[in-house]
Amino acid sequence: MSTLVIVGTQWGDEGKGKVVDLLTGRAEVVVRFQGGNNAGHTLKVGGEQIIVHLIPSGILYPDTLNIIANGMVVDPSVLLHEKETLRERGYFQQDKQLIISDRAHVIMPYHKAIDLGREEILGNSRIGTTGRGIGPCYEDKASRMGIRVGDLLRPDVLTRRVRIALEEKNFLIQHRFNLPKIDADQVIEQYLDYGQQLLPHIMDASHILHTRISEGSRVLFEGAQGTLLDIDHGTYPYVTSSNVVAGNVCCGSGVSPTRIENVWGVVKAYSTRVGAGGFPTELNDELGEQIRKIGAEFGATTGRPRRCGWLDLVVVNHSVRLNGLTGIALTKMDVLTGVNPIRICTSYELDGKAVDRVPANIEDLNRVVPKFREVKGWDEPLSYCRSFDDLPKNARDYVETIEHLTGTPVNLISVGPAREQSILRKSPF
Repeated sequence: MSTLVIVGTQWGDEGKGKVVDLLTGRAEVVVRFQGGNNAGHTLKVGGEQIIVHLIPSGILYPDTLNIIANGMVVDPSVLLHEKETLRERGYFQQDKQLIISDRAHVIMPYHKAIDLGREEILGNSRIGTTGRGIGPCYEDKASRMGIRVGDLLRPDVLTRRVRIALEEKNFLIQHRFNLPKIDADQVIEQYLDYGQQLLPHIMDASHILHTRISEGSRVLFEGAQGTLLDIDHGTYPYVTSSNVVAGNVCCGSGVSPTRIENVWGVVKAYSTRVGAGGFPTELNDELGEQIRKIGAEFGATTGRPRRCGWLDLVVVNHSVRLNGLTGIALTKMDVLTGVNPIRICTSYELDGKAVDRVPANIEDLNRVVPKFREVKGWDEPLSYCRSFDDLPKNARDYVETIEHLTGTPVNLISVGPAREQSILRKSPF
């Protein structure tokens, strides 16, 4: 048995896609266990950029099994478009490469309408969702009004559940958001068709996953978003609608906690976040703009510019504790080349008192004053480094400072967007 969980440790966009793509070459099964197409993983292979939103990153490897597990919410139209796009580019040539859990929930047209309608009404108080219907779909899951992937193969079940849902949703859509009524018959017809198109992939994913782990397969669980966007442990309410921490791997994919061996957290060498919410180390200056430009910090899903700031180890240590990290994958080290000195946030001050953890209240997070440690930067390019010793001394010192302050080994260092621009110090498998 060899299992590895990859999670984000900040506000998402840490470079999980590249890390997963690199490690997938050593895995046999890749599993997405939460979220939906509100996440995008950017992969760069042979100079070609590929962005996946729903399908796990392992799809680029023809012999790897990819699983969309029960904890995800699936927009069938997006999934089918993604499948078609990948096939046109020479990937995903066999249906057997992808399994979709029959227990995963389905994003319906009314979920997207409600998502967009709410954001419009909230105005300046909006959360900053992607408008993909993720939150309303998880709401229906919790209220037991949801539609699951397996229901798309059952005309009687789908018809009944859609009609019941739209009795409530259309009232909200028409009278609260002033949007057009959604026709139940059209939705039923369209989603039954989606079910037939997805039929080759729909299975009991938990049972298959259990079998593969028992057989000794190397399994990689791929998280979306980041720990500070977790619905319970993030900067609420500016969070996503699911649990993104490693503990949700078990619920979100149907495996036992005793089957999880390693958890690696992806840490960007600086901090970014998209949308509203507290960001203590944000750089609203020329340096922040420089990092955004060099790091190409624009959302893979929305294209929105990311807010940029110094590395915040209060945030990272929050993630180390919650996820039980056994290793760190440090990304985008190359973006900091030429920045001198480099600052690392090690604690906060709130109302004159030292704080070493992320406050639960967003208003308190907005008021904290970050406290920094300065380290020397480097001017040498990193993109050709292939071992830890190849890095300039100051870059090595930066890595070792992170290891010391988090108590966690940095097992992987990314020095560029391509697969080969990586330093793997310890293999997880």
